[in-house]
Amino acid sequence: MFGGMLNPFDPDAFIIRLDAYIIGIEPRITRSLEVPLGLNFAQLHEVLQAAFGWTDSHLHHFNAGGLTIGAPEFDEDALLDVRTFEASEIRLQDLTFPREEDSTLSILYEYDFGDDWQHDLILRRIPRENGAKYPRCIAGTRSGPPEDVGGSSGYADFLEAWGDPDHEEHKTMRQWAGRKFHPEHFDLEATNKAIARAVRASKGGYRFRLDRTS
Repeated sequence: MFGGMLNPFDPDAFIIRLDAYIIGIEPRITRSLEVPLGLNFAQLHEVLQAAFGWTDSHLHHFNAGGLTIGAPEFDEDALLDVRTFEASEIRLQDLTFPREEDSTLSILYEYDFGDDWQHDLILRRIPRENGAKYPRCIAGTRSGPPEDVGGSSGYADFLEAWGDPDHEEHKTMRQWAGRKFHPEHFDLEATNKAIARAVRASKGGYRFRLDRTS
């Protein structure tokens, strides 16, 4: 159930529907998320990590409208030629959505600059559902790739070995990925539990910063 007349200028009346997929992999690995407008980009990073099963073991950033958003300390040596804006200080409600009905925004989320996992994020504002708890995942397809698998090409090689009992690296890849891994598996309930844990643990920012001070 949705509320009655909504004030288009009231951020609390809306949420963001975020459809995400990993670029370069077919069939697509997708997640459909619903997140509050008040979520900042550090929290969004934590939600995406949980949703795709990543372990936050590598660097990341967002590209939103040409702005690079992330953790500025990742580029303390000024290796990048662009300024990185602090993710915890920018919220989804700061984005400007087109005024056309059902309009969308696209954001690029990059994780692990070595494997170069690029995620296309398609955002649209929708009315908040009464009684719903956000953020949450509402749908998804396939398991996220294992960490350090070598990007999309490495993942293709991994899947070939993982799925072929006659492949010389079949046993090694099965052991490396773990018994619970299956490329076609997606567990909505487990994903939402992981998202809830990540949001609690991040305490409004990045978990890795909390780990440094604990």
